[in-house]
Amino acid sequence: MCVEKIQKILLASVLGIVLMLIGTGSLKLALMLQVIVIIMLMMSAFSGFCFITKILSSEFPSCNDKDKEDKK
Repeated sequence: MCVEKIQKILLASVLGIVLMLIGTGSLKLALMLQVIVIIMLMMSAFSGFCFITKILSSEFPSCNDKDKEDKK
């Protein structure tokens, strides 16, 4: 599995946790978690730097590297 796919799975999991927190009535915690996710996505969009991708890339290959290998 590659870094970008793992990042998307983690993002979907966090959004699921936010929905669970909303369902259980922990609105403050859900809002805080949602704001953190929004800030991380905005930083990634504007700067091109993603903290999670940087950490995960030390253990997993990039999806772009797999695409290059498949074309060879």
